[in-house]
Amino acid sequence: MLLDVISTLGGMILPPAVDFIKKKFLDKGSDTPTATISSLATTKPEVMPAYVESLAKLWDSKFKYFNRDVIGSPSQWVVNLRSSIRPITVPISLIMIFCSAMFNFQLDPSVKIIAETCVGEWFGSRLL
Repeated sequence: MLLDVISTLGGMILPPAVDFIKKKFLDKGSDTPTATISSLATTKPEVMPAYVESLAKLWDSKFKYFNRDVIGSPSQWVVNLRSSIRPITVPISLIMIFCSAMFNFQLDPSVKIIAETCVGEWFGSRLL
């Protein structure tokens, strides 16, 4: 029972808490692409085109790495499947937890913890 409470509360509280700590207490730093371009514009404007081109290549490589599992444009059923994963898992998790509590439906402890973490994380994302 204690592990159930920990997983649910951890899923609810940890994502907003981490975002709050990152926004309020961690310094974003001054070494940003905008600051570098600003510095180059005043000191060495002749190297700005090369910097902007290299920055564009960096973001292009990050984009390609992020979409590495998708070659070309995915078919509509793949897009629909990806967008429906979370809206399906949360109600199913809620139904499993409800059946476990009300009808003495025995869930494996690991399945129950995953379901509670899924629901807790969904509620936690609503707190933001």
